[in-house]
Amino acid sequence: MQFEYKSAVIKITGLKKWFGENHVLNGFDMELFEGENLVIMGKSGSGKSVLIKCIVGLVEPDSGTIEVMGQDMSQLDEQKLDDLRTDVGFLFQGSALYDSMTVRENLEFPLRRHVKKFGKIDDTTPLVMEALESVGLAHAINLMPEELSGGMKRRVALARTLILKPKIILYDEPTTGLDPITAKEIIALIQSVQAKYKTASIIITHDTDCAKSIADRMILLINGTNYVEGTFDKLFTSSDPEVAAFFK
Repeated sequence: MQFEYKSAVIKITGLKKWFGENHVLNGFDMELFEGENLVIMGKSGSGKSVLIKCIVGLVEPDSGTIEVMGQDMSQLDEQKLDDLRTDVGFLFQGSALYDSMTVRENLEFPLRRHVKKFGKIDDTTPLVMEALESVGLAHAINLMPEELSGGMKRRVALARTLILKPKIILYDEPTTGLDPITAKEIIALIQSVQAKYKTASIIITHDTDCAKSIADRMILLINGTNYVEGTFDKLFTSSDPEVAAFFK
């Protein structure tokens, strides 16, 4: 079914980021729309992860503008930036769980850190359980990260993101390092999360199966720019050798 475009929740114009002589992003433009799954593909080192770190303010661009839900990121002080981040979930490639905390404590951490959004919560159990049930891991609430498989860690990390009820989720290589069966489970989970929470998502991936399954629209990041964008089928059937190389 064709994706129906709504208003943009992220708008990037002329984004540049250089590391010495390495021009990682060189005038990148894009929009992310409400309820959309946008897949961004590019070669290793092409700037995909740098891009999403710029979006959440973890990396400062050299020039260009990033607007998130109508707010210019460059104009936000630390407090306003922190407030905005509660609406932007970030699923790190390595899951980034706290090894010394149980699954419950990992999920409670952002609730306690963002008291301003949720107020003081005496009993976090309902919120923790709701998030874990969304990823099918309610039974793992008292486990330690070392007791989890790679796929389970990815699910717990997503639950920790969902507990803040974000409007936007950024996925950094969500299927990397997983076996094919677990990768398919994560793909299905991303689809179910988008359907249930109506999130707008950016998915950074090298996995063409993942892209084919979940992309409403795709962007190929080449030479630091938005080289081409469109549906998976449009890019998959492209006669442009730069584009076709991604699907061989």
